[in-house]
Formats: sequence, structure tokens, C-alpha cells
Amino acid sequence: MSPGFDEYGPPVRVEGGLRARSTRGAIGQSWWSRRFVEVLESFALGSRLTRGRAYARRGQVLRLDVSPGTVTAEVQGSRPRPYPVRIGLAAYPEETWRRIEAELAGQAFFSARLLAGDLPAELEELFADAGAPLFPAAIDELDQSCGCPDFAVPCKHLAATFYLLAEAFDADPFHLLHWRGRSRAELLDRLRTLRGAAPGGAAATGGALGTGGSSGTGGSSETDGPDGAGDVDGTDGRATDRSGRGDADAGPESAAGAGAANGVPVVGAARALAGLPAVEPDAELDRFWLAPVALPDRPPTLATGPELLLRQLGPPGAAVGGPGLAERLRRAYREFGRGEAAPPREADDGER
Repeated sequence: MSPGFDEYGPPVRVEGGLRARSTRGAIGQSWWSRRFVEVLESFALGSRLTRGRAYARRGQVLRLDVSPGTVTAEVQGSRPRPYPVRIGLAAYPEETWRRIEAELAGQAFFSARLLAGDLPAELEELFADAGAPLFPAAIDELDQSCGCPDFAVPCKHLAATFYLLAEAFDADPFHLLHWRGRSRAELLDRLRTLRGAAPGGAAATGGALGTGGSSGTGGSSETDGPDGAGDVDGTDGRATDRSGRGDADAGPESAAGAGAANGVPVVGAARALAGLPAVEPDAELDRFWLAPVALPDRPPTLATGPELLLRQLGPPGAAVGGPGLAERLRRAYREFGRGEAAPPREADDGER
């Protein structure tokens, strides 16, 4: 017969465990780690996450490894031997990653940020549009297991692993992409290959994004045209003469066409501007501060109920009102939520 819970005392203290850097308050600093914690807390897992946060801050997690589709850890509990923990999340297949990488390589914004070691917030929308969301949408998308006798899922050992995983995303955001099936080295090598695949690709994207070539102070280089009479500015594909003066009459269509004719791949802003008509110089001045194409929407946020905080904290103690207080607060929060959602009432003629 398995031992009961009353046979276990406090967790065994360990030395050299993985301790959360955050000593109080929320865990996670970057948008991707905060988003991951927000997703977990939206599942209304109650006090189990709170106990797991305490485990993470005490250094009870001994090991944490991230691999495609699987996170494994060892968490020291009240038994002498640590508990093995496993969290599974579906890794995307190769054809999905090929499609995502083509989208990333086609936009200089994403390529530059990723090659600099950063994950822009707009990345979440790009993955969602590709049918491959970065974060789980429901708790059943996570395959969770722990070797402890607790029947609750997640237990505090799993919850501690979740919080330390969020901090691991802070330290290296590519752990999140690796969990979904692509390591940092594989993704960045693929982006460099795609952006430099066409002739002159390295020059067109600049030294910071290409696989070779030199760059000036502005990060661009010049390539002679086919007749030797003109140059192509690698940063936006606009044709220029030897004096450095741009063609004032050349609109986005002609600029993209000139880049393609000279062997420079049309990527990034040039690809977005290729279908726009030419604009007169005076009109360009008037439109200088306007975006040439529609800006992306803000990253999606989770819709949560107004009483989510109560569900996370659990019932209060009898000394402060017990479950009855929680129910009264729940009704009050719902009323507050309805008041915020209701549109302002317009005054009738008698009130004006």
C-alpha cells in the first residue's frame, strides 16, 4: 500500500538547486515569459501554482532541460529521491517550420531581431497566422507527468518547473522555439541561407543579416548594375546614379523592379511597397509620417473573467471570513466587470 500524505514532512532542502531570480511578485521579465505565465494562470489552477512558485524560489528544482516537444526536470520534494517531471508540448513538423522560416526571412524586421537574439512581440501573431501558435491555448495541450504521489495535475513540482521554465525563456528566448521544434542554431542558419540565397542576397541585406560581405556605417553595400552606369543601394533596392542622387521619379514599383533586374532579391520593405503606385515628391513630403502599409495589430491578449484572482488565491481563512467572503468578493468583481464593459449611457433631452 502506498504511504499516505501524512507520512511526508516539509521538502528536503537542497544546495545548488535552480533558484528563481525573482524573490517576490510576478515571475518573468520579457514579454514571452510573462505571456507564458499568463497562459498558465489563465487555466485557473488555483493554489497549486502558488506553492510551485515557492518551490521555485527555494531552489528545489535540481535540473531543467528543454528539447523539441519535451521539457524534463528533477524536483526535490519531501522524499529522499527527487521526483522526475516531464512536460510535453507538440513540436511542429518540418513543413510547418519551413513555411514559418520563409515568412521570417521575407521580412527584414523579423530577421534582424532574431539574428540579434531577440523575439519581437509581433512574432506571436506571425505564428498564429501560420496556424502554429507559440503558446498552448488549453491545459490539455500540455502532457504533464510527475513521479510524486500527488494526484493533482499540475502538482507543486510541475508548477515549480513551469515557473523556472518561464525564467529560462527570459535568459534565452530561443528555448521557447526549441520546445516547439527549432533550435537557435537551426533557425538562424536557415534565415541566413534564405536571405542570402539569391545572387547579391548578402549585399542586399547588409553585413549584419547576410552570410558575408562588408557593410558601411549604415549597414548597406552597393552592387554595380548590369551596364556599370548605376548602383543599387542594398538597403531598399532604390536605383541611384554615381553622384548618389536618387531618381526622384522612381516610385516603389520601379524601385522593386530595378532591384529584381539587378539580381537583388525583393524582400522586407521593398516587397511590401512593390504594389504601391508612384507618388509625386510633394505628396511624399505630406505622407512622410504616415505608414506606407497598415501596421500589425497588437499581440492578442487572453480574455479572462473578473474573478480570476480569487480562483488563483483559493478560499480565505476563517479568521477573515472564510468561503463566504470569497463568494461576496466574486459577486462584487463580476459587478465591477459588467460596469467596465457597459458603454457610457447618453443623457436624454431632459438631462442636458
